Amino acid sequence: MKRILITGAAGFLGSHLCDRFIKEGYFVIGMDNLITGDLKNIEHLFKLEQFEFYHHDITKFVHVPGNLDYILHFASPASPIDYLKIPIQTLKVGSLGTHNLLGLARVKNARILIASTSEVYGDPLVHPQTEEYYGNVNTIGPRGVYDEAKRFQESITMAYHTFHGVETRIVRIFNTYGPRMRLNDGRVIPAFIGQAIRGEDLTIFGDGMQTRSFCYVDDQVEGIYRLLHSDYVYPVNIGNPDEITIKDFAEEIIKLTGTNQKVVYHPLPINDPLQRQPDITKAKNLLGWEAKVGRTEGMKITYDYFKSLSKEELSKEEHKDFSKYIF
Repeated sequence: MKRILITGAAGFLGSHLCDRFIKEGYFVIGMDNLITGDLKNIEHLFKLEQFEFYHHDITKFVHVPGNLDYILHFASPASPIDYLKIPIQTLKVGSLGTHNLLGLARVKNARILIASTSEVYGDPLVHPQTEEYYGNVNTIGPRGVYDEAKRFQESITMAYHTFHGVETRIVRIFNTYGPRMRLNDGRVIPAFIGQAIRGEDLTIFGDGMQTRSFCYVDDQVEGIYRLLHSDYVYPVNIGNPDEITIKDFAEEIIKLTGTNQKVVYHPLPINDPLQRQPDITKAKNLLGWEAKVGRTEGMKITYDYFKSLSKEELSKEEHKDFSKYIF
């Protein structure tokens, strides 16, 4: 049985990756410090013999007994609210954490895939974004802690590949959604759905003409799975190129939820990207991958998930108290 370590295992995307690799017959070792992750996302796995969990912060030394075939590095705050509240931890997990895992991959002779992000492109001057575009990022802006952590993560990963011969893969993830997303985390899908369910006005930042491209989680996981097992070492965009303005998306949510809320407008946050659309030519050609789940189908599944949450969860204004992590 192949053994795989998945960091950020209790997070939204990490938990779905745990499910997929268990389904594929792997022994999965999940690791998470639970700063932003939630054990409820993986509690269904604890009864399985082919799953074990380590409550650990990867910015500290990482030890996993036994052999390892693969490592998926998905540990990181991924919400604007989170990385503005815990900027140092965001930088550390992308730098120190990645360094520790690359060292582990080297010692274990394991292939490692690191989760990068479309945020490495910043507020792009090229549209759609290809992997060859170097980006337009404000290193000292409020979002820079996340963007630059991911850019450094890519650099050190390539250094370990070229200098130490470590087998590495890099996925650049574009906006992904689906069940287990966290309400009130600053991202537009859970924000709009949460507001609609609670009967609140839908909040748009800016004029609503900025665009996003949303990829359903099952499609994203499939792309990651194929990339891990490919021979390509350079970054690959995985996302759905079906682009929509935030204003039009708000109207879709109102229609989906059958609610009658107003849309209210607030100033655009600093360095918030105005366009986001992946060029997935590489993914198509190298991996035979493209998104299969349309937004109508994916959003219905996601909405049904949010409707299933308790009133207590729906009314939460804050996900976590980060005070004990701020130092």
